[in-house]
Amino acid sequence: MTAPPVAADRAVALLRELGAAGIAHPGGTLLAHLLRVQDRLAAWGARPALQLAGLCHAFYGTDGFPDALLPLDRRAELAAAVGVEAEALVYLYASCDRRATYPTLADPDGPFRDRFTGQSHVLDPRSRRDFAELSAANELDLARTDPGFRDQWGPELLTLFTRIHPLLSRRAWADTQEVLAG
Repeated sequence: MTAPPVAADRAVALLRELGAAGIAHPGGTLLAHLLRVQDRLAAWGARPALQLAGLCHAFYGTDGFPDALLPLDRRAELAAAVGVEAEALVYLYASCDRRATYPTLADPDGPFRDRFTGQSHVLDPRSRRDFAELSAANELDLARTDPGFRDQWGPELLTLFTRIHPLLSRRAWADTQEVLAG
């Protein structure tokens, strides 16, 4: 099942309006990267809301890409375009303090630290899996399109994704092994 075309079209229109097609990013532009992440999630069989989150994951910036397309006080605009569930996943992904969260991400009770609020909480199992899957789709796209990125970060990412592989779908884990260990 793919993301609803109307929601994806609205998201792409908003991304274009906010300049994502003109922001340089490994493999071309930020918009091209976001479309590839959505496609990767679709190929892995992710549900539509997660695919939309993949398309929109950089709206609020991330711990690794600080340039936000929308400020947090405009979250309702993204929710109107892609739905509440997809927007919540975008916020979750954007909010992750990676240094604090990644070491215990595989632990069911491992704290997830929100870099915007400074607060930590424990994710429910589905949110933890969604976050892991989106993280893999994002990082694997970067590793595929930028050999320098893969050379610099590939071993560390392989260690991370090996540790959290129970959270990943079978397809995501196979892709991780192919891209980072192959």
